[in-house]
Amino acid sequence: MMPGTSALGQPYPYRRVELVEPDWTRFPGWADVTSEQWGSVQWQRAHCVKNIKQLQALLGAGVAEAFYADLGRDQAERATMSMLIPPQMMNTMVPHLPPSDPGFTDALYADPVRRYMLPVFSDRRTDWPSHPHSTRDSLHEHDMWVAEGLTHRYPTKVLAELLPTCPQYCGHCTRMDLVGNSTPVIDKLKFDLKPVDRIDAMVDYLRRSPGVRDVVVSGGDVANMPWPRLEDFISRVLDVENVRDIRLATKALAGLPQHWLSDPVREGMERVGTLARRRGVSLAIHTHVNHANSVTPLVAQATRAMLDAGVRDVRNQGVLLDGVNADSRQLLDLCFALLDGAQIMPYYFYMCDMIPFSEHWRVSVARAQELQHSIMGYLPGFATPRIVCDVPFVGKRWVHQLHEYDTERGVSYWTKNYRTSIEAADAEALERRYEYYDPIHTLPELGQAWWRRHGADPSAAAHAAARASREAAEAQKEP
Repeated sequence: MMPGTSALGQPYPYRRVELVEPDWTRFPGWADVTSEQWGSVQWQRAHCVKNIKQLQALLGAGVAEAFYADLGRDQAERATMSMLIPPQMMNTMVPHLPPSDPGFTDALYADPVRRYMLPVFSDRRTDWPSHPHSTRDSLHEHDMWVAEGLTHRYPTKVLAELLPTCPQYCGHCTRMDLVGNSTPVIDKLKFDLKPVDRIDAMVDYLRRSPGVRDVVVSGGDVANMPWPRLEDFISRVLDVENVRDIRLATKALAGLPQHWLSDPVREGMERVGTLARRRGVSLAIHTHVNHANSVTPLVAQATRAMLDAGVRDVRNQGVLLDGVNADSRQLLDLCFALLDGAQIMPYYFYMCDMIPFSEHWRVSVARAQELQHSIMGYLPGFATPRIVCDVPFVGKRWVHQLHEYDTERGVSYWTKNYRTSIEAADAEALERRYEYYDPIHTLPELGQAWWRRHGADPSAAAHAAARASREAAEAQKEP
């Protein structure tokens, strides 16, 4: 037998898969929609699913009423994001069945895109729906604002939140305290400044900060910003001498590719792409795709259009979500769909952040480490995504970079090598250990029992966990 032809095969059998645009006419509400309408960004935006009544009209009578009751309860009691799903994204849910099929309701419940774009109450944990340490702004980005909407966490990089809206709202959104409409459980924050004043303040900070070379332009989603205003902002940032990298963050490349295929956007991107190349600045797009079903021919066309327009690279920053992609086969299927099918570079998979009502999506650091190990060796090195933990007050860390890990209580401890914008005078910032918490339901019974005793007071629990870890470490040192 020749080398590489073992009868056992490989744990992951690679095969090239051709992208397919699901047939949107399988939905009763879109039975008469033409290809021309489907390709129109105006039609897509006008026909987003925003509430249960619109969803019922789209899907027809084939879906069990219990599903809508489940969805309605979640909207009233758990959802941190309001419902907003473009037709393009809705069409990737249960892509091979019409709603009239007897198995459609069960397939909808199981669908990976549905599980994070259209969460229902029965998805959520009932024991620990939120971790005791969950917060609205789990990464403390607002604490690090140096101008309204401008977060300076890393020494050479800033995050510019230009606007608080998106073309679609993901249930697990890490910026759920600011982005989107208020829900019954979350009263959203609002920007105070007018958009023009907010942008002026951002650009002024960049001009006064020669140590900043990298600007992530986000929100919300830059696809919701009128192109002339976005182009003006990009052009102004390109005028700042020290800026060498600009990254445009948009889930809409997958959720609303029609936007990026529209003539005004393509023509405008050619202008800023040409300007960026002339000034030696790398202009890239970072998108957010969590499952291979979302990668369709239209997504590939939009990506090629942006690359042809002068964007240096298109990269994907997915989120590791249980029930969606927290499986090595699902992750590799997604990475190959992105890389082979759409020329999108797999870049990061973030662990889902500790926002309220997110425990059913989150996985432990140990599980993330296992997944990182399981996907190594299949993809080219340059296209092998890193699974990262975004540690509060620290930032992104590869999941194997933790300093210490109490697996019984699910507390990992991390260190850092730089100060954020709020720590300029903090002499201990680089010596301190920073905590991240695993989902409690993933812990052994002793750990779960510990949290049942201590979890009501997060501050006390943190101190107790740190003390227990120190005592365990000391015990190991004793002869």
